[in-house]
Amino acid sequence: MTPFDLSVLFFLQLAVILTACRVCGWVFRHLGQPQVVSEMIAGVLLGPSLLGWLAPGLSAWLFPPESKPILFAVCQLGLVLYMFLIGVEFDFDLISSRLRSAAAVSLAGIAAPFALGCAVAWGLMSGSGLPGMFGDKTTTHQAMLFMGAAMSITAFPMLARIIFEHGLARTSLGTLALAAGSIDDVAAWTVLAVVLASFQGDPSIALLAIGGGIGFALFCLLVLRRLMLPLGERVQREGQMDMNLLVGVLVIVMLAAWFTDIIGVYAVFGAFLAGLAMPRGRFAQELHRMVYPLTTALLLPCFFTYSGLNTRIGLVDTPALWALSGIILVAAVAGKGGACYLAARWSGETQRESLAIGALMNARGLMELIILNIGLQRGIIGPTLFTVMVLMAIVTTLMASPIFKRLYRANAPPAAT
Repeated sequence: MTPFDLSVLFFLQLAVILTACRVCGWVFRHLGQPQVVSEMIAGVLLGPSLLGWLAPGLSAWLFPPESKPILFAVCQLGLVLYMFLIGVEFDFDLISSRLRSAAAVSLAGIAAPFALGCAVAWGLMSGSGLPGMFGDKTTTHQAMLFMGAAMSITAFPMLARIIFEHGLARTSLGTLALAAGSIDDVAAWTVLAVVLASFQGDPSIALLAIGGGIGFALFCLLVLRRLMLPLGERVQREGQMDMNLLVGVLVIVMLAAWFTDIIGVYAVFGAFLAGLAMPRGRFAQELHRMVYPLTTALLLPCFFTYSGLNTRIGLVDTPALWALSGIILVAAVAGKGGACYLAARWSGETQRESLAIGALMNARGLMELIILNIGLQRGIIGPTLFTVMVLMAIVTTLMASPIFKRLYRANAPPAAT
C-alpha cells in the first residue's frame, strides 16, 4: 500500500477503534466496570482473537501489517502524554501523610508479587516444557526481573479515579491507597528501567541508561521543577494557561521522551519525570483540562487496539498453557491483593478497609499493558506469554471495581481510565 492509501485507511481504523471502545464502554458500564476495562477488551476483540478469527479477510484488510507502524507511532504519543499527566497528578504530600502505613502496604505489594513473578519466570526458563515464553536473548535474571516488575504493577490511574469518584480522596482509606499505589508503581517502573538497561547487552550502554536516567531524574526534580515555578505562579495568578505556554510544555515533554529513549530507557519514563517537574495547583489543572480529553478519548484507544493486535488468545491452546495462565492469575491475585490486605491489617486498618485496599491494589489496568508492550517490543517476552499476561491484566482489572463497590455499597458511576 502507498503512504496515501495507508493515511486514508488510518482514518477508517480510528473510526472503528473509537466506535468499538464506546460500544464496549456502554456494555461494561452497565456491568459496573470502568472505561479502561472496556477499552482493554475492545482492543482484544479487534485483534486476531475475535475479528481475525471470525473474519480474517476483513481483519487483514482493516489492519494490514503495513499500517502497524502508524498505529504504533500514535499509541506512543498517547502513552507519552498519558504518563506525563500521571506525573503531573502525582501528589508528594500523600506519601508523607501516611508514610508508615503506605510503605508497609507498598512493600508487601511489591515484594510478594515480585517474588512470585521471579519464581514463575525461573520455572519457565528452567526447562518447563513451554518454549518461546521469552526472547532468545533474554537471560534468566532478566526474565525474573521483568516478570517481577510486571506482576508488581498497580493500575494507579484507575485506583485514583475510583477513590476520587467515591469522595474518598482525603479519607484514611483513600490517602493510604493512593500513597501505596504511587510508591508501588514508581518501584515497578524503576525495576523495569534496570531490565531495559541490562537488556542492551553492552555494559557501557547499560551504564549510560542507568546513569543517564538517574541524572535526568535529578535534573527534572531539582532544576526543571524550580525553573517552572514562576510559570506556575503566573498561571495561578491569571487563572488560565495560554496556548504558547501549552506548546512550550509539550515541547519539554517530547524532548524528555526523546532523551530517555535515546539513552536506552523507554520514552514514558521521560514523560513521567517531566510531569513530576510541573507546578501543581492551577497549572496542573489547566494541563489536565487541555491535554487529558484528547489523550484518553482518541490516542489511548489506539494503544489498546495495538495491544489487541498482538494478543492472540488462540496461542493459549494447550492444557499446559491454560494451567500456566491459572498459575499466573493465582500468583498475581495472592501476591498483590492478598499481600496488600495483610499489610493493611498489620498496619492497623479495619477488615473492610484492608479488603478494599487489596482489591484496588490488585488491579493492573493500562499500566500492565504498557509494561507488557515494552517487553514484547524489546524482545524480552514472546507472543504467547504476552497473551497470558494480558489475560491476567484483564481479569485482575475486572475484579477491582465490583469488589470495591460491594464493600462500600456505592452507587457512584464507574471509574474512567
